[in-house]
Amino acid sequence: MDATKLRELGLDELQEKYRQYKEELFNLRFQNAIGQLKNTSRIKDVRKTIARVLTIAGEKEKSRAVESQSSAAGR
Repeated sequence: MDATKLRELGLDELQEKYRQYKEELFNLRFQNAIGQLKNTSRIKDVRKTIARVLTIAGEKEKSRAVESQSSAAGR
């Protein structure tokens, strides 16, 4: 999934995407172990997408913390 599309998602949706991609990665690794996986480059793509999801989720959490801190300081 593209990073721009991931940035449009909310934090809860990103967590759901993370869960889905982790499950897909597990299935791909299992298929690879038993010799059924033909496109092994998909494992690399899913790993990169998981990292992308985690990075964007971290950015969103950090910006949420900064916003809450600045609103609390403005009181």
